[in-house]
Parts: sequence; C-alpha cells; structure tokens
Amino acid sequence: MLLWRDMATKTRFPSCSAAELPDLRKRSKRRSLRMIKCRAAGADGGRVAVGDDVFSVTTSSKYEVDYLGQSTKGDLNLKLDPLQSFGDGQATLEGPIEEVARTEAQAAENLIRELGIQGPFSAQHSPRGIFCSRTLNLRSISAIGYDMDYTLMHYNVMAWEGKAYDYCMENLKSMGFPVDGLAFDPELVIRGLMIDKEKGNLVKADRFGYVKRAMHGTKMLSNKAVSEIYGRELVDLRNQSRWEFLNTFFSVSEALAYAQMVDRLDDGCISEDLGTLDYKGLYKAVAKALFRAHVEGQLKSEIMSKPELFVEPDPELPLALLDQKEAGKKLLLITNSDYHYTDKMMKHSFNKFLPNDMDWRDLFDMVIVSARKPEFFQMSHPLYEVVTGEGLMRPCFKAETGGLYSGGSAQMIESSLNVHGDEILYVGDHIYTDVSVSKVHLRWRTALICRELEEEYMALIGSRGHREELIELINQKEVVGDLFNQLRLALQRRSKGRPAQTLAATNLDDQELTETMQKLLIVMQRLDDKIGLMLETDGELFNKRWGFLSRAGLWDKSHLMRQIEKYADIYTSRVSNFLNYTPFMYFRSQEQSLAHDSPLPDADTEN
Repeated sequence: MLLWRDMATKTRFPSCSAAELPDLRKRSKRRSLRMIKCRAAGADGGRVAVGDDVFSVTTSSKYEVDYLGQSTKGDLNLKLDPLQSFGDGQATLEGPIEEVARTEAQAAENLIRELGIQGPFSAQHSPRGIFCSRTLNLRSISAIGYDMDYTLMHYNVMAWEGKAYDYCMENLKSMGFPVDGLAFDPELVIRGLMIDKEKGNLVKADRFGYVKRAMHGTKMLSNKAVSEIYGRELVDLRNQSRWEFLNTFFSVSEALAYAQMVDRLDDGCISEDLGTLDYKGLYKAVAKALFRAHVEGQLKSEIMSKPELFVEPDPELPLALLDQKEAGKKLLLITNSDYHYTDKMMKHSFNKFLPNDMDWRDLFDMVIVSARKPEFFQMSHPLYEVVTGEGLMRPCFKAETGGLYSGGSAQMIESSLNVHGDEILYVGDHIYTDVSVSKVHLRWRTALICRELEEEYMALIGSRGHREELIELINQKEVVGDLFNQLRLALQRRSKGRPAQTLAATNLDDQELTETMQKLLIVMQRLDDKIGLMLETDGELFNKRWGFLSRAGLWDKSHLMRQIEKYADIYTSRVSNFLNYTPFMYFRSQEQSLAHDSPLPDADTEN
C-alpha cells in the first residue's frame, strides 16, 4: 500500500508543446517504475521477501466463514508481522481504520489507472460486466466446470440456428408438412419465451408467471386477447406437457418452426393424411424433425467441415481460462457433445490463441464428453475413457486428473478431484440443464452465460430517454388521477347527503366540481393513449415484438430474469469477461429494492 501512495502522486508537467508531452509522460512513468524498485528493496539494500516467504494460503481444513457467509478458503494471509514487513512505513497504517481505508482506497484507484488496468467496478458498468445475484468468493472455488456450446464457444446464431432450421424444414417436408415459402427469421423469437403447446402460442411472462405478451403462430395478440386467454392462469413450467421454456439459443429454430407451422395448421394447409393434429401434436412433429437434424449428424458434420462459418472467435477466452488454471483452479469441460465434435471445435476455437504451442486439452484437468446433462448431475451413468484420437473408448470405474471421458456423473468428478458442493463453480448457457440442476442437486455454485446481455445493455442505454419520458407521463397521470378520484369520492358523498373529505371540498359548487372532473378525465384519457403507445414500443431497440429480455412491462422482471436470479449466482455475456475480474474476485450481490424502500420522512417532518 505504501507503493500505491508513491505511484498515486500527481505529476505536474511543465509548460511544453503537445509534441513534447509524450516524452515527459514516458520520463514520468520511468520515475514511477524506479519508485517501485525502491519500495521493493529492504533497508539494507536487499530485496524484501515475496511470495511464499510472506504469504500463506488458507487451506480447506483451516478456513472460516466471513461476515457475508462466504468461505475464506483461498484467501492470502501474512506470515510476517504485517507492520514489520512495511519497515518505516508502519505509521501510514496506524490511526482509525476508516481514515486509513479512505486513503488507501483512493491510492488504489489511482494506481489502477496508472497501470492502465480496468478495475472490476468500471467493468461491471459495461456490456461486458459480470453481474452478481448471490455473493461469490472466487478465491474459495477449487474447480470450475464449463459447458461448451454457447458457453466456451459462441456460434453465429444466423448461421448455426439457420442451418438447424433448414434441416428441420427438410425433415418436416419429408414427413408431408407444407414448408414452401417459409424462411428463418430469428427476430420472431427470443430466449425466455414459453411455448404453450395447448393453444399454439408463444408467450412472455413476468416473474410471477403472468403472461404479458403473446403470439399465436406468427401473429402478435392484443392486450385484450392476452387478458381473455391468460387472465385467470399462470405459466407453470412444472407442467411440461403444456409449457416448453426456451432456455437457450438452441431453442430459436424449434420455436420459429413451430410458430410457422401453427399458421399453416390454422390456414388448413396441412394434409389430412398426417392425421388429426392439434397444437400439441404439431409441436411433437416439429420437435421430432429438429431432433432428427441433430441425431443424424448432418448438421454437425457440416459445421465441422467449415467451423469458421459458424463460430465467432474470442481471442480473450482461452487467456481467461489460463489465468484461472495458473491461479490453482482445476478446470473441467463437461459437454453433451460427442468427442469428435468437441475436439474439432475446441481446436478451432482455442489452439490458435494459446501461448507456447499449448493444446486446448492442456487447459483442462478433466474433460467429459457425451455427458447426458441434466442426468449427469442427478444420477450415475457408466464411465468410459476415450483412449485414441479416433474416439475409441474403454470402460473404467474412476476418473483421473488429466483424463478424457465419456458419460459418468458429477459425483464421480467430486470423488476423483476431492472437491464437493460449493467448492465447484459450473458455467453454462442453459438455465435448466446447466445451472438449475447443478445447484439444486449438488449445491454447486453457478454462472450463466447469456450473450444477449451485451445487446440488451446497449438497448437499455438507448431507451433511457424514452423510458424517462414514459415514467414522467405515468407520474403525471398518477397526480391527475389522484385528484380525479378524490373529487369523484366527494361527488359520491354529496349525492348521499354526506360531507366531503374536507371542508374546502364540501364547499365546491356543483358546476366547478363537474367541470374540473370533466377536464381531468379528458387529460387522463389522452395520457392513456400516449402511454399505451409508448409501452408497446418500450424495448423495441432489443426486439420489436417482445421487448427487453430481462423485463416484462415497464416495471417488472421477466420470468427468465427471475430464473436467472434464482439459480445463477453470477451471470454475464461471455466467459472472457472473467479477464476483467481476476481469479481472486469477491463478487458481492447488490442491495435488493423492495416496494416499501421509499425514502422515509425526517422525524421532524413526521411530527
């Protein structure tokens, strides 16, 4: 911390030309570096002990629980007397801790800027931030597991899902369904919607399960129609025979194909030779067609032949994992994809960005392919070791560090690595398969990857003016409406021969009361028209039909956002965002607002 204060000293440049300024800055930086070297030297000119001579790491057998309920395992401790280790600088750490902390925090901010490092707090307020729902101490995490598809590897949605859609349509056509004239349009569907298989609708619900927007086939329903259909029921995802939750990007092609087929069914275009089809039977047919596209291997074979057309490279991602590995984290890859696909795609996405001729396998302490999630987290399946580059496997009974396996279970991993429960962080893109099941059944810590967050973050910024204007209009209507309601009550009491709420209200003459109410009613009706139109367009910068991913209406969270908050300890747009936070980050959840959190009146005002 003494070093920080020296580095934080503001340097004043003498009067100079713009051309001379860079040289002065370079000389200033060299002086800063000399100060670092001076501080690293002891009083006798020798170097101060660093690393293992000064620090020790809290082990799993000696950890405690801090004031936020987090394990202190992995925290650094001073071996030497902390004041002696600073020599003559001891006095700078004396005094009230509030003053010391204020000074050192400011010095820390200055040094971070001087070093050109993006601090975690500035990263958090950006599209590439990592957002925390439940406090998480990364230092206490011993192992980090990763899903592959749409987690370690982000596909071009138009290319990947568009190709999946094409194969799905081909399969539907071979089954006798009319698909001519249909095209892939990802704007019709977003993650977090639900398919109502009974009514042929796609719906967006709020955190309580109330439907806020709905689309029958590819036609959006009016607010009145939504109220008539869903006004007396809630979305219940436990009823899997009716509801299908769109958890990931992989759901886009299926939901789009289903919506388009609903239109064809309603138009009477589907042949009677296919039998009597209702909306639920139609969903089964679409799901079967898409399943064939995945299982028959044509889709993945085409992607493997030209991965550069389908994968969006992220050079920072392998470096983020390398930081975690070098920090002592055991890295795991747990994917439902088969060995050949995994090896091909990981080589393409990782190897060219790794240093010193590293291979993607060198990053991971264990790789599990064909994991069969979510069952992988719930039950035990036979474990096979992949022993050749061609994918030849042999049965085995225990996983070893450095191994490549197929099948098995999460319990096998815990036993093999001797890490359990909240010592493991699992990172994936699927709310249920990756995040919910691993947390509920194993109490693993969880992180959700949601690539759309970057687009939504920018859309929210772009919509700020629109939303501020909308909120102002709503507040104005509330004031006008409150007066109207009070006058209406006064009129009601007057009609019954009773006095109004106050003497002044009682003394209003009939004409003044009536005219005021008429004027207020006209204003409210005009406000309703304006507010209604603005609410319909709220969120259109993200999606014109469905609005924002995380919101349902102006004030509330979407059902997807509720699922994220419930099951994901942290969430972010991509794995490489960990680069901005270090493997030792302590993520703290934010204060949650409540309806009664309005500023309380002063005691004097209240009295």
